[in-house]
Amino acid sequence: AAARPLAVITLPSEQQTIMLAMDVSGSMRATDVQPDRITAAQNAAKAFIAELPRHVRVGIVAFAGSAQLAQLPTQSHEDLAKAIDSFQLQRGTATGNGIMLALATLFPDAGIDIAALGGRQAMHPRPLDEVTRQDPAKPFTPVAPGSYTSAAIIMLTDGQRTTGVDPLEAAQWAADRGVRVYTVGVGTVQGETIGFEGWSMRVRLDEETLKAVAGRTHAEYFHAATAADLKKVYETLSSRLAVEKRETEISALLALAGAVLAVLAAGLSVWWFGRVM
Repeated sequence: AAARPLAVITLPSEQQTIMLAMDVSGSMRATDVQPDRITAAQNAAKAFIAELPRHVRVGIVAFAGSAQLAQLPTQSHEDLAKAIDSFQLQRGTATGNGIMLALATLFPDAGIDIAALGGRQAMHPRPLDEVTRQDPAKPFTPVAPGSYTSAAIIMLTDGQRTTGVDPLEAAQWAADRGVRVYTVGVGTVQGETIGFEGWSMRVRLDEETLKAVAGRTHAEYFHAATAADLKKVYETLSSRLAVEKRETEISALLALAGAVLAVLAAGLSVWWFGRVM
């Protein structure tokens, strides 16, 4: 105990806020995930929220060609369900914008221009420096990836980025702030041809980028090809976010064990020899 030993043990998570960044692009109407991708994603997200401890706040970002904050972080499962049910499909896929808006919600003073992530001005590829600024009065020092334990981001998408901020640059912003970005790819890897508002296109799952985003932030990537897969992914995430493994000092436990042994030894000594030796 005097040596102050450490051990990696499983403890209740300290995470108080989870941001769900959900793809609402037109490709989410594809039916390779039954009944369709968007409905399966909505159902799984609501089931995930229902399983979370009540003290955990959840915020929701919806992204397509731009990103919008659908629900500020809240503990109200009813408000979250209403926000998820209100999704409207749109054109474009700005995965990077979804991550950046989630970060802007978690870190209001991080210098992220929220207006630049939504609306018409966001509907084309943009370099990261156009949506961020650094306040010289508030110097920023990066922290170790995955070290921020108060919040996490879960991003669900079914396609490739077509507009907005590069998701890998957005992932680096998250990594520098210690925030893990768990990514969930919905649909089949080979993709599907869909029609939307008079046009058609083949949408493919960009697993390489999603894996890179998760890896850069010390999180994990999950693939869900069916509605059942998606439900299992969210169940796994719920259990991962409820507990975490941390290196913890166990001096108190060893000191307690030593005290118990000392008392036991004294008791046995009295029993055997009639005195404490």
